[in-house]
Amino acid sequence: MPQDSVWYQALGEIINESHLATADDLVPILESACARLGLRLKLYLADLSQRTLRGTDLAEDEPLTVDATVAGRAFRLTEILPGHDAHGAAVLWVPVLDGTERLGVVAMRLPADADPDDPALRERCWTLAGLIGHLVVAKLPYGDLFHRVRRTVPLTVASELLWQLLPPQTFACRDLVVAATMERYDQVGGDGFDYAVDDSHAYLAVFDSTGHDLAAGLITTSVLAATRNARRAGADLAGIAAAGDAVLSEHHPTAGFTTAVLATLDLSTGTLRYLLAGHPPPVLLRGGSVIKTLGVPPRLPLGLRRLQPGSGVSGAGVEHLEPGDRLLLHTDGVTEARDPDGVEFGIDRLVDLTERHEAAGLPAPETLRRITHAVLDHQQGTLQDDATLMLVEWSSTAADSLLPETTR
Repeated sequence: MPQDSVWYQALGEIINESHLATADDLVPILESACARLGLRLKLYLADLSQRTLRGTDLAEDEPLTVDATVAGRAFRLTEILPGHDAHGAAVLWVPVLDGTERLGVVAMRLPADADPDDPALRERCWTLAGLIGHLVVAKLPYGDLFHRVRRTVPLTVASELLWQLLPPQTFACRDLVVAATMERYDQVGGDGFDYAVDDSHAYLAVFDSTGHDLAAGLITTSVLAATRNARRAGADLAGIAAAGDAVLSEHHPTAGFTTAVLATLDLSTGTLRYLLAGHPPPVLLRGGSVIKTLGVPPRLPLGLRRLQPGSGVSGAGVEHLEPGDRLLLHTDGVTEARDPDGVEFGIDRLVDLTERHEAAGLPAPETLRRITHAVLDHQQGTLQDDATLMLVEWSSTAADSLLPETTR
């Protein structure tokens, strides 16, 4: 295999050429630079439902299933895995991440003399895949190619609007992992989530607005923008909720309301402060078991305080987490999903799946992917309401499972 200097040259070529590149130019740039390394490269991106991995040439590339291929396993578990292509050549399947956000995988066909188990080679391929992940995200706002690759069905206008405002579905730092997912991803309008992590504090939020159409999407995006603006201005949880009340009272006075759970977590002490605005309470898991639901008398949903301006119920609570604790936030579209016989998915089933996947050692984003698909399957593939989940883990080791072992 080429020496370090050749790898540096290839990485430099990719970086320098990508400054003036469109999304359509990116793959040819990667292929050209990798040719000097003796590698042949194929990029696959996960669709928004995370069921298939799709090549960037939609006319030619056959999708790969996430649940039944080596490529899918590399994506699911963020592992670098060896394999072979259709011609028997050795391939490394390398997960493509932006930070810890799973984007897809890249197939790197190796030269005949390369050892796929060589740790140095795996490190270099992982570095290359990391650069690819950053470049894919950097090019997303400027073109439509990667958006088309990730969509298996058209999005509604409400979904198009909302997805542009949401943060990435996975974030990790030294002491925290946040993973979130939404279904009906192509039609979602009323649900939303938000988070931010600065210094030693994290902010978390899940929203659920009335309705399932563009009007609901406008309510949710208004609330998300208003609460984010208040947070960035330094407001506490009560002030953030008041900003949500105000934007709905002023701009959507008759359209509806939004339930929400808002929370802050002190990463140095584990102190969780939370506010429930007519929303299902979060579930606290410890050591693979449910400890409690975080119940306090909720305040009114956002936008309804105009009806009871003197309401004295704050909906605020405090919980002290222990290292390794997980917090599960959800909307009622998860627990109230019904099968053809009218049986609800239910909080017990949700908790049981979460506990089982945690016991299996699955990373948080993969746990949520599997739960979301279980909710969808419960309703035979067609949800009647948006279903949103957020899983938060406070632990100094939580992020370990989000990166390939070769990088730890």
